[in-house]
Amino acid sequence: MRRLVDPLLVEVSPRFQALYSAVGRPPIPPEQLLRALLLQVLYTIRSERQLMEQLDYNLLYRWFVGLTPDDAVWVPTVFTKNRDRLLAGKIAEAFFNAVQRVAHEHQLLSLEHFTVDGTLLEAWASHKSFRPIEAPAPPSDDDPSNPSVNFRGEKRSNATHRSVTDPDARMVRKTRHGAAFLGYQASVLTENRHGLIVQTDVRAPGYHAERDAALEMLTLLHPRRGRRTLGADKGYDTPDFIAGVRALGFTPHVSPNRHRYRRRSTVDGRTTRHLGYEVSQRERTLVEEGFGWQKCVGLLRKLHHRGRELVSWVFTFTSAAYNLVRLRTLLATAPT
Repeated sequence: MRRLVDPLLVEVSPRFQALYSAVGRPPIPPEQLLRALLLQVLYTIRSERQLMEQLDYNLLYRWFVGLTPDDAVWVPTVFTKNRDRLLAGKIAEAFFNAVQRVAHEHQLLSLEHFTVDGTLLEAWASHKSFRPIEAPAPPSDDDPSNPSVNFRGEKRSNATHRSVTDPDARMVRKTRHGAAFLGYQASVLTENRHGLIVQTDVRAPGYHAERDAALEMLTLLHPRRGRRTLGADKGYDTPDFIAGVRALGFTPHVSPNRHRYRRRSTVDGRTTRHLGYEVSQRERTLVEEGFGWQKCVGLLRKLHHRGRELVSWVFTFTSAAYNLVRLRTLLATAPT
């Protein structure tokens, strides 16, 4: 893993120079900061404080980050402040693109066949923080840090309420009868050869959010001659989305949404009769492996950050870490 990471940090290092002032207290070296954040994702370390504790006694972690056995570890608060500077420099996006270029150089990316899908990320905010936008805070006679709030009989919606903890989050539910929670809509665009992530997007949940994110990610791909394909599940089977995909030069290999009240799918036999459609439907399941890794290993089952900008940064960085893990396996098994 370190042999993969070292050239990537050399490529991203010119961006680091503009993030730090020449005066004041010496900051954490950006390369070491990025290595430590990568360790946190790869080994599911749930907080910066726990990361500093493990760096204090784990010699393998110190070697990966670039600390000697005698070097003092950083204060968690200082580490967090320096991490926020990486957000201003769009370091996660640059690191993600560098990982993608490595995959492209080894011919591991498909440039014609893609899959899009989305998932919900639970925000770091509770139901108690979801309060009316214009109304004052309800009085509480108990613990002010954790007041008791009675929501019985109160109508709450994203149009009238906002979270005071994370205003960018929205109330959402995974299924019609499931429990509602505050969260974000995260979407990825993967290629079908090895399931590597090529584009990411984080936005507020909504009825059209998942499909709008898919079209926006398609526009960010490099233009290419010839028809390309896009696989997706039945949630994307709408006339507007299919028309938008075709307008961008992609053949929509979308799973038909044959609901009992909607017998006719937008994707007809002219598309489904081809062998490539069957292949896209089979390969599009690779996108679920990325979501599973990000939530189980990459600490995204429940977010530990607030604000869409920071959540998007963390999601992009975690996607880059997932691609690195996949690249390590693919390059190890590739014929020499």
